[in-house]
Amino acid sequence: MIILAIDTTTFAGSAALLENTKLLSEINIHTASDYSERLLPSIHLLLEVSNMKIKEIDAFAVAIGPGSFTGMRIGLSTIKSFAYASRKLIAPVSTLKALALKLYRSQGRLLCPIIDAKKGEIYAALFESGKKKLKEIIAQGAYSPDYFFSLLPSHRVISFIGNGIEMYRDKIVQYLKDKARFPLRSPFIAYEVGLLGFELLRYNKGVSFQELKPLYFRKSQAEERD
Repeated sequence: MIILAIDTTTFAGSAALLENTKLLSEINIHTASDYSERLLPSIHLLLEVSNMKIKEIDAFAVAIGPGSFTGMRIGLSTIKSFAYASRKLIAPVSTLKALALKLYRSQGRLLCPIIDAKKGEIYAALFESGKKKLKEIIAQGAYSPDYFFSLLPSHRVISFIGNGIEMYRDKIVQYLKDKARFPLRSPFIAYEVGLLGFELLRYNKGVSFQELKPLYFRKSQAEERD
């Protein structure tokens, strides 16, 4: 199965082509500007270097959030257009779960993805690495940092990932002391989105373009003004 996977939920955007779980090619785009001008050319280049055409894609995977509302809309609308034209299925993947997958190494490890949600909040969750899967221990959501960190089991080693670490590393250490780990990982997750997407698709859990929805944990600024 050939899968086109994309993530536009944060500044660290990316696109990847996979054959089942094998990475064929990947493009990373770190930008604070609008993905509307960069995403399609990046996908075109990705296909070109892989000597592949969009009609050869068997399915799609996309990060549905949480993250930037604008980035999420651009990513989802792009994949919806491809899926509509090709009548292929889409695997909707959580950004937080894809981030946690970058830390997956062995069973029994606690993995904590954190994304800066602005307005003094974070998008976060706690996962435990099990046999070939991630188990959600603390539910994905929008939290105040102090409340979320108070929920973490301070007696266990926890590995953190995501741009929220930049703002809250000192606070994490304050709660967890020497149990906090900050492994160096790339922020780009299209490959992980593709891996999680493949698992959904192989078990017939893909969705149509009409069914694809973003993963919101709070209202956008535009919605709050209404």
